[in-house]
Amino acid sequence: MSDKAIIIKNLNKSFGDFKAVDDLEFQVEKTECFGLLGPNGAGKTTTMKIIYGKSEHDENRETIVDVFGHNPKKQSLVIKSFSGIVPQQDNLDTELNVTENLNIYSKFYGIPPREAKKRIDELLSFMELQEKAKSNVRELSGGMQRRLTIARALINKPKLLILDEPTTGLDPQVRHLIWNKLRDLKEMGVTILLTTHYMEEAFQICDRIIIMDKGKKMLEGKPRELLSTNLEKHVMELYGVSKDGSDSTKALDAAGIRYEFHKDTLFAYSNDSEKLAQIGEMLKESEYYIRHSNLEDLFLKVTGRSLNELQ
Repeated sequence: MSDKAIIIKNLNKSFGDFKAVDDLEFQVEKTECFGLLGPNGAGKTTTMKIIYGKSEHDENRETIVDVFGHNPKKQSLVIKSFSGIVPQQDNLDTELNVTENLNIYSKFYGIPPREAKKRIDELLSFMELQEKAKSNVRELSGGMQRRLTIARALINKPKLLILDEPTTGLDPQVRHLIWNKLRDLKEMGVTILLTTHYMEEAFQICDRIIIMDKGKKMLEGKPRELLSTNLEKHVMELYGVSKDGSDSTKALDAAGIRYEFHKDTLFAYSNDSEKLAQIGEMLKESEYYIRHSNLEDLFLKVTGRSLNELQ
């Protein structure tokens, strides 16, 4: 048996002429949090569905999809037995209350009633939902429903937790609470695979990430290392700048500083923040702001700022 949690090699998935996943390859270590990043249509969700057996990849003798030693094409039920799945959209039973939603899932896994009750109490405490145990799902806020969906995915004490955009649409307080819970789960030995559109989320909780675009892997590594090796340390944003022949672009060209435009904002990148500040002070045509570069800057460098046809 492999010492890796997940091994993906030569993975392809097509829908007619559309290539959703294109020769993808990566590995996930046991007990790490691994993130799939990419714009809509990059192939993230399709890849995750293949991993837990909801979708089948294209036939290819060189393809390997190994999940804790199991092939999802042949052993999807086994994989689901030790996995917890959190889909993009909450699919809770709105006719039932919080405890009943968890209890039904405990029966799916054949958990004895006494053990199920103990487990449900533990999960409600872990996700800070104790006071809502008897509340109907319709009475819960969006954040509470998301936490309940995650609690439900943990009912079988999974060794693999798969989350598809776990905090989309949630307020910052709930988002940070969920991040902390995911960190706790990782410390308990759970392997976490997630997709997210929040770059700060990936930076905060992922040990390693891949950035995908149009089904292909563009970059892979630890977030901080990817930033240090692929992007300048500082970014200056200049607002209300014209693209053609402006003093800003002339000054940046003369200083050999890389820059790009998005609408009427110019983004200049350099490892020397003082040089950026000098140029910003010298220019009178616009306001400017200097900050540290972040994972979102890297994401946009790799995938581009323009929307693709699926966004």
